[in-house]
Amino acid sequence: MYIQPHDVEHEFPEYRQTLEEMRSHDTHLAQLLTEYEQLNAEIVDIEENDKPFQDFEFEEMKKRRLLLKDEIYLILRGAKH
Repeated sequence: MYIQPHDVEHEFPEYRQTLEEMRSHDTHLAQLLTEYEQLNAEIVDIEENDKPFQDFEFEEMKKRRLLLKDEIYLILRGAKH
């Protein structure tokens, strides 16, 4: 089964340089990125290794990842303008 990458670099390739610059200066963004990366790694681990999970919990994890991604995007978009 092919697992589509959801790491931040794949999600926002146009903001790659902005991410690098802001990560060390914006503590809130750094926290969001850390949480996103940890959660994404958990999700990928479940998907790639067919680990047992509760459907509800797994869907909540994916929703949380999406909310984090939205918040990260808003910060990046604001920094670009």
